[in-house]
Amino acid sequence: MSLLIVLAALAFLMLVAYRGYSVILFAPVAALGAVLLTDPSLVAPMFTGLFMDKMVGFLKLYFPVFVLGAVFGKLIEISGFSKSIVAATIRMVGAQRAMLSIVLVCALLTYGGVSLFVVVFAVYPFAAELFRQSDIPKRLIPGTIALGAFTFTMDALPGTPQIQNIIPTGFFGTTGWAAPALGTLGGLFILVVGMLYLESRRRAAARAGEGYGGNLLNEPEPFRGDRLAHPLIAILPLVLVGVANFLFTRWIPQFYGTSQSFVPSVIGNPAPVVQEVGKLAAIWAVQGALLVGIVCVLVFAWRTVFASFAEGSKNAVGGALLASMNTASEYGFGAVIAALPGFLAVAHALQSIPNPLVNEAVSVTALAGITGSASGGMSIALAAMADSFIANANAAGIPMDVLHRVASMASGGMDTLPHNGAVITLLAVTGLSHRQSYKDIFAITVIKTLSVFVVIALFYLTGWV
Repeated sequence: MSLLIVLAALAFLMLVAYRGYSVILFAPVAALGAVLLTDPSLVAPMFTGLFMDKMVGFLKLYFPVFVLGAVFGKLIEISGFSKSIVAATIRMVGAQRAMLSIVLVCALLTYGGVSLFVVVFAVYPFAAELFRQSDIPKRLIPGTIALGAFTFTMDALPGTPQIQNIIPTGFFGTTGWAAPALGTLGGLFILVVGMLYLESRRRAAARAGEGYGGNLLNEPEPFRGDRLAHPLIAILPLVLVGVANFLFTRWIPQFYGTSQSFVPSVIGNPAPVVQEVGKLAAIWAVQGALLVGIVCVLVFAWRTVFASFAEGSKNAVGGALLASMNTASEYGFGAVIAALPGFLAVAHALQSIPNPLVNEAVSVTALAGITGSASGGMSIALAAMADSFIANANAAGIPMDVLHRVASMASGGMDTLPHNGAVITLLAVTGLSHRQSYKDIFAITVIKTLSVFVVIALFYLTGWV
């Protein structure tokens, strides 16, 4: 019965998300409903002591990254840099390769440090125009953006500044550049197989005579062109974010050492605040890198940016709030579910998997699916099982870098179930429903999950890291 309660809570949250209701509202409803059916006396204590505690803890660590990523993406957009990047990409690969163009643009922005959610807002107008010109069904846009933004550049390619690649650093003592060979090969697998799937869907639609579609929602104004910044200038902030993240990741521990403490006040006798640099260096590095990118955009396009900065920054912060609250609420949901007796059956089943890397991959992707959040599910899995993963890996002679890359890639596997915050945002922005477009998002999810086991197989066959 306790296991059924946990599964029912997950199914309920997926259903309401599929129906279009707010995850921020219904994540606590689903979590506390499961608590009510398990032990009614724990509803209030669980809500305050666990759900809200984990939710706020997540925001404490990662909200600045969401905000800076959103502001950076908005500046890239209002400066015209994103238009320049899109136009240059289309010139390189051709308008007939609309899907590949959008995937490459999303990948470039995501790998440059732009928030996944901001990429959706920035790329959608160009994707819609390009798909309309190429007469490709609009319902394929979410799957295309998902492949470019939610997969290989989110957690597979080494050095990506996305949160999903940062979280494992605090558990395994690694950096965002862990396992570069495995991450690169895994990323190529996702890109190639994902594009083969999307192209097969496009050809099937063409054979059926299906065009872009009519009577659609949230249609952007057609892109008519503009005087754009030179592509090399437009791409410079993205390059600087990647380079600065790489350098800060190495400099910060050297500057601060293993820990840093300070006394917050000279009044009274407060205890010193101690920060463990090893667990925060990667997060600080990403924040610093995004600040460098923001300054770069302001230097090259301050006249254009200044005209609409006030309204644009408000929208960016609003998007960051929505994105972070969606993820944090799902993180709280996952924490409550993980504290229930029914979850023990899941945890025990996962721990019974003998292979250390397969154990980690299945555990992380399963919890990411339960929480509907790659970062939330991975944080829960690593917080509960990291010591076990490390011990088993050491016994098997598996480097920590491999544990990092497998955990990171697995987090982006089954996380994109219907209640995922990024999926909900993507469908809302494109004006499409789960019924219209979720099939393609789920197919990309399956490909992404499969890639983790491809990487594990490569490690065992070749020993590459």
